Order: sequence, then structure tokens, then C-alpha cells
Amino acid sequence: MTAEPNFVLDLTLALGASALGGYLAHRLKQPALLGYLVTGLVIGPYGFGLQTDVEQIQALAEVGIAFLLFTLGVEFSLGELKRVRAIALLGSFLQIGLTTLLVCGVSLLSGSATSVLQGVFLGLVLSLSSTAVVLKTLTDRGETSTVHGQVMLALLIAQDLALGLMMAVLPVLNQPNALGPALAQATLKILLFLAGALVLGRGVVPRLMQHIAATESNELFLLTVVAFCLGVAWVTSQLGLSIAMGAFVAGLMISEIDYADQALGKILPLRDTFACLFFASIGMLIDPSLLWSNLDHILELVTLIMVGKALVILPIVLGFGYSLKTALKTSFGLNQIGEFSFVLALVGLEMELISPQRYSLLLGTIAISLMLTPLWINLAPRVLDWLHLCP
Repeated sequence: MTAEPNFVLDLTLALGASALGGYLAHRLKQPALLGYLVTGLVIGPYGFGLQTDVEQIQALAEVGIAFLLFTLGVEFSLGELKRVRAIALLGSFLQIGLTTLLVCGVSLLSGSATSVLQGVFLGLVLSLSSTAVVLKTLTDRGETSTVHGQVMLALLIAQDLALGLMMAVLPVLNQPNALGPALAQATLKILLFLAGALVLGRGVVPRLMQHIAATESNELFLLTVVAFCLGVAWVTSQLGLSIAMGAFVAGLMISEIDYADQALGKILPLRDTFACLFFASIGMLIDPSLLWSNLDHILELVTLIMVGKALVILPIVLGFGYSLKTALKTSFGLNQIGEFSFVLALVGLEMELISPQRYSLLLGTIAISLMLTPLWINLAPRVLDWLHLCP
């Protein structure tokens, strides 16, 4: 019976401290997201140790990711998705491939990786960007419907889709004969899921929501929307795909029905509440003592990664016919390491592709790059002003 009160206390502490951190960040004219991240660091196990059960908070944080991507799917209609499908598919393939090649080459030359397998693993981990952090920052800035916002989100969605393939490939990277079947199986899962979602989205979901809306019960409508979002996200997680992908597809299915705006309005308060838990949970992973003792090495990694990814993304976006303004904003927005890189890093630790110490350093590097993302996105317009590209 003691676990439940402790969990309630942990949840109250996380939400209350996040509210305080967000308020202080706002007073300092910084994004609230930074306040949430710092809050997690302060109250987490490596700070004052006020959180007694970080794993439960992180489990709730996954709900925040699902709601973030669900609302994106509702707002990001199929028509908008078609307009950016070229860069979403081919552009993301180029970005992931070139980033992996660059990281693999640099890590082998610098001695950070002792084999091509380790180099490819590090490349895959670092090729992903953060859907949650970028989406939250764009939403706060009111830029999700801008050209650069839609290009960023298109690339991020494709990366989340590619995560399923990465998870299938990693365990068999050192088994060439098993690589093809693993890729084929993962691709089949994705295609079957998308086909099933298309069928349900055209026939079952509109009728279900129509019947629920006819009851005129706000409570029942909200429960149905939440259960639908989390249910589809759970299905993708069971298929070895990302929760984010499932939640986004669930949002797309809702976006095509008459009650999309009503569903969006109901879910927004829950999204914001659980999203702050996600950002606080990222802060809880940061070990200040480890960062301090390896500060020079970590800052070098963060600089190399963020500058390197920006230089990879910039020409790709330009190559698809977008303006230099859009390309620059996109490259500044996607040059961090994503939250799902934590998942890949854990797989690499279990496969002994990286040592426990390097795993900890990688976590610190990822966390710092996430914290810098809002600052980089805010910096892009100033760089454009300096280049005299803004009107």
C-alpha cells in the first residue's frame, strides 16, 4: 500500500516542479520546455533525488509522446502529407543514410568505434531527431503550419517510421544472411499496419465517432478519443514500431472525420500535461557529475553532431526545391539527437556495441542536444536576418 502514495507524491512533485520551472523559464524569456528539462535534472536521481520512482514517471511520459503525435496527426491532414511526401520519403532516406555514413567514418577515424558495425550503430543512433521536442517548440511558436514546420515534421515522421526498420536491423547487423529477412519482415509489418489503418480510417472510425458524438456526452467522447489514440500506439509498439508512429496515424484517421476539431479540443489539455512529464523525464536522465567530469568531450560531441547534422540536412532540403530560408530553418531545427535514440542506445548496450560508460556519455550528449534545440530554432531567424534573407 506504500507504493501508491509514493507514486502520487512523485507525480505531484513532477507536475508541480515542472510548473515552477516553466514559469521561471517564461520569466527569463526562455522556452518553457527548457524549464521542464532543468526541473527534471534538479528533482531527479542525479539532482536532489526527490523522485523515488523515475521509471513510472517515464512510463507516463510515453503517454505524452503519444498525445503530442496524435494532435499532430489531427492537425496534419492527408492533403498536407501528400504535399511533402517526396521529402518525407526520399529526403529522410538520404538524411539517415548520409548521417550514418558520416558518423561511421568519423568514429572509425577518431577511434570512437573499433569496427564498422559499431560505426553504423552510432550513425543510426545519431541520425534520429526529436519529434517531441521539435513539435513542442514549433507549436509554442505557432509554426507547425509554416513551410519549414511542415518540412521538419515530414522528415521527423519518416524517421519515426524508419525506427521500426532500425530496431529490426540492429540485432542482425553482424549476420549478413539474416539482414534481408529482418528488413523484409519489418517492412511487411509496416505495410500491414498502414493498410489496416487505412481500412479502419475509411470505414469503422467515422461510424464509431458518429455514434459516440450522437450521445452528446463529452465524457464518453473524450474517453473514446484517448482509448483510440493509446490503443493504436500500443499496436505499433507490439509490432516493434514506434509509439509515436501509431499515435500519429491515429490522429490522421481522426483528421478525416467531421469531429476532428472536437477531438483536438478535448485532447489538448491532456497533451500539455503529459508532455511536460516527458521533458522532465529527459532531464532526470542527466548525471551532472558525469557531464562535468567529461564536459570537454561531451561538448565536442554535441558541437560535432549538431553542426554535422545541420550541414547534412541543409543541402537535402535545398535539393528538393525549397528556399534557402526554409532549408536553414529546417537544418537548425533537426540537428539534435532524438528521444528514440535512447531506445537504440539501450539495444546497443545489450548487444555490447558500446560500454556502460560510453552509454552514459551518449545519454548525456543526447540530453544536452535536446536542451539546446529550442535555442537553435530561436537562433535561425537571427541568422537569416544576418544573411539579409528575411523580409
